[in-house]
Amino acid sequence: MKIKVREISFDELKKLKAPVRKPPSRPDPLLSKLINVISRSSLKKCNFRKEFSGMEKLKKDEPCLILMNHSSFIDLSIASEMIYPRPYQIICTTDGFVGKEVLMRKIGCIPTLKFVMDVGLIKDMTYAINELKTSVLMYPEAGYSLDGTATALPDSLGKCVKKLKAPLIIINTYGAFARDPLYNMLQIRKVDISARMEYVLSPEEIDNLSAEKIGEIIQGYFSFDNFRWQQENHIKIDEPFRADGLNRVLYKCPHCNAEGKMTGKGIHIKCDNCNASYTLDEYGFLKGDNVDAKFTHVPNWFKWERECVREELKNDEYSLKADVDIYMIADTKYLYKVGTGVLKHSKEGFRLTGCDGNIDYRQKPSASYSLNADYYWYEIGDMIGIGNMKAAYYCFPKNTGDIVAKTRLATEELYKLCAEQREKT
Repeated sequence: MKIKVREISFDELKKLKAPVRKPPSRPDPLLSKLINVISRSSLKKCNFRKEFSGMEKLKKDEPCLILMNHSSFIDLSIASEMIYPRPYQIICTTDGFVGKEVLMRKIGCIPTLKFVMDVGLIKDMTYAINELKTSVLMYPEAGYSLDGTATALPDSLGKCVKKLKAPLIIINTYGAFARDPLYNMLQIRKVDISARMEYVLSPEEIDNLSAEKIGEIIQGYFSFDNFRWQQENHIKIDEPFRADGLNRVLYKCPHCNAEGKMTGKGIHIKCDNCNASYTLDEYGFLKGDNVDAKFTHVPNWFKWERECVREELKNDEYSLKADVDIYMIADTKYLYKVGTGVLKHSKEGFRLTGCDGNIDYRQKPSASYSLNADYYWYEIGDMIGIGNMKAAYYCFPKNTGDIVAKTRLATEELYKLCAEQREKT
């Protein structure tokens, strides 16, 4: 999937008129039907199966909050098949509106920014549920899983559920990540997909529970491991490209500790520094080719990388400095390429400078619990996104190796360390 891009100067960008925030509009029923027809066609190729639990508790015209795990682009088709014909809004990133705002609003999408405090979002969701009488679909992870396990959820999620006072529904998908993992360069594997939709909490139950307890309940539904699922269910993935791009996730060699020297190609991932090589087999296990395997499970390797980053932060050894191309969104017409700059990340947070001195943006570690980090974003390249409601910066590192995953890990661990320090004081 691509996005409309235009190259302009930063001065030209500042002259563009920012879009006015609009209240959600009820989804067009004809478009909803068309989307469902298209979705069914896509899902038929995956032998899609669906399961429902407790959904008889939800009245036909009763709006609800639907939370769904986010694994790949096909999640939107799954959502349509599970929810239709019930009208629903979709919480969508602002970049999704570029070049197609009218269509997105007719579908019922509500724009927001990833990992940015958007005080207007709750207002929009409340309006949809109470005034439009439509349900709201949200992907609380906000981004695709990098290693096939659940990503961090916002601490405020329980408060959001209590604020909306609507039934809580959760959709879990199975096989979507295995079919199209983010790291694998949009190459589709032959994997069957299924989903389960469950009525989790009634408004009365929500009212009687604390926000913290609701958050714990949601966390239980978002604790998964897609590689483990593949292994336990003996799902065979024999495509010869299954390890392509795996270096985006497994960026650090566990044998020589070199970073950014891993290469994932075909069915192998190897270190170009020490030549240690692994095979990703047909059932999702890692096997050492010329070394004793330090890890046989991709998420365990990724977890080790997280632990390494945390130690670097605690020992004041972590730092990032990368030359980047800078893109921004000023309206819904284009993604604007505004120039180049330097992105730095340390215990002090992010600092982005560039565009001939026009940009000097700083972001504290406490600003967000995670990071907008993506691979091959809109087929442009690997991306690190920072910013706030005033300005969002989409940074594409140049000639730096695989740093996106580590930067996200560092952001998450730095946020945790800051929270731990606040608790001590």
